[in-house]
Amino acid sequence: MLKIIPLGGVGEIGLNMMVFEYDGTLFVVDAGLMFPDIDMPGVDFVIPDMSYLKENRDRVCGIVLTHAHEDHIGALPYLLKIIQAPVFGTAFTLGLVRHKLEERGMLGSVDMHTISPGDIIRLGPFEVEFISVSHSVVDGVGLAVQTPLGLVVHTGDFKIGHSAVAGHATDVGRFARLGEKGVLALLSDSTNVERPGYTVSDQTIGDTLSRITATSRGRIIVALFASSIMRIQQVIDIAAAQRRRIVFNGKSIEISVAIARQLGYLKIPEDLEIDIEEVECFDDDEIVIVTTGSQGEPMSALARMSAGSHKQIRIKPADTVILSSKFIPGNERAIARIINDLYRQGADVVYEKISDIHVSGHAFREELKLMIGLTRPRYFVPIHGEYRHLILHGRLARQVGIAAENVLLAEDGQVIQFDDHGAAVHERVPTGRLLVDGKGIGDVGRSVLRERRILSEDGLVAVTMALDEETGIIVYGPEIVSRGFVFETEKGHLLEDAVCVVLEIVEELSPDLTDRIAVLKSRLQTALRQYFFFTIGRRPVILPFILEV
Repeated sequence: MLKIIPLGGVGEIGLNMMVFEYDGTLFVVDAGLMFPDIDMPGVDFVIPDMSYLKENRDRVCGIVLTHAHEDHIGALPYLLKIIQAPVFGTAFTLGLVRHKLEERGMLGSVDMHTISPGDIIRLGPFEVEFISVSHSVVDGVGLAVQTPLGLVVHTGDFKIGHSAVAGHATDVGRFARLGEKGVLALLSDSTNVERPGYTVSDQTIGDTLSRITATSRGRIIVALFASSIMRIQQVIDIAAAQRRRIVFNGKSIEISVAIARQLGYLKIPEDLEIDIEEVECFDDDEIVIVTTGSQGEPMSALARMSAGSHKQIRIKPADTVILSSKFIPGNERAIARIINDLYRQGADVVYEKISDIHVSGHAFREELKLMIGLTRPRYFVPIHGEYRHLILHGRLARQVGIAAENVLLAEDGQVIQFDDHGAAVHERVPTGRLLVDGKGIGDVGRSVLRERRILSEDGLVAVTMALDEETGIIVYGPEIVSRGFVFETEKGHLLEDAVCVVLEIVEELSPDLTDRIAVLKSRLQTALRQYFFFTIGRRPVILPFILEV
């Protein structure tokens, strides 16, 4: 019996993690994270619940990584804390992984193996072949997993189109040969199933960037994802052709450029790159700055430039700022704020809604149909998408000839099971989301998030007082302090009247009452909530601090 178990990334965007299991042996494909939704205040990021892997840690024979994006490798350090297994990935992917592990002091304890497209490794009963795919990061691979029950193809994140860097196109021929050999199941990226046609070519984006920079009178500032090595190479080539110097600014982009340069994925002509401190030594029309912050990250280099707080770069009226990335859902407001601030400082801003300066790394509908046609699978499993994407991808598969009963729709935790009688979606294994907040993992749950939302919306009122242990008479207070609730100078009477509410509650209590403090706290919270809602229509969090002396 072959089991394929998504622990993340099926029914959602991000959090990608999948388990292949046969005869007591399993291996993991990817270990990704997700950035928090707007209803997760204070949370740094989200990782998959790895309980199933923890329970079966002795049976895990390997971890295979498809590419270097955070939604595929971001949770790897947390996975490696609970299991010890070799990690397999391409050179650039492992380059970023090594940096992550080094920052956490884990590098020396992890067994990593660099693979290349075309390589085949054996993991227990599985043979895993790596296939080159084009994506928005270099060194992406799909997987051909030979199992005792047949061949399973996992596309990873892919598109079928032109690549800006030679050698990183999707290996259409290999997928076709696998189809001729016979494919039991195809697991295919569903992210862009809603978009018709084909992805825009990288060359088109390069032409647009070249035209923008050629007509600019001042500095060019390009903000993009740090892992977009192909796009960075395009910017480098444009800068060289237009005799501009290039500057890389931002921690993540400097790390990615250093790794890609060392591995030979970036070619930077001699004397083209300059340091950030040298920018003022050149005319504005001789400068290109490649930086971070295309998603409105508050501490990114671009955010600091837009706010006027960047130590070396001040936005000038002749500057042209290019946001060469997609607006990720949830980031629109932060991105819009940066764009508005850049315009206020006189810069011209170019972004995806007004110009073709970004190409998706995920296949559009015609490319998805082509992948199904190339591999000709018996069973089809849509992955990497929200539930609507899975449904639409399943319908697309039926349109190109996959039998309806052979389209297997699953969500996180559901077991996709293959045996001699066929395939079906069966029971669930433990899965879900763990919230990472600082050094805490999983200690922030729904109740804590609810409290944070209430605090952010209605504020806090703290009541402090001390009672005589024998008589129950107030010897200190009550002192009432509010935070995030009202301006105390403008609504002073509100808190003064609240003191009267507290005094009335204390007077009503008998000094002989059992559990007097617990009862007093409960009554104070109820009475003050009712009072504030009646007078001002708000429900702040009430925190009573009561001592007996």
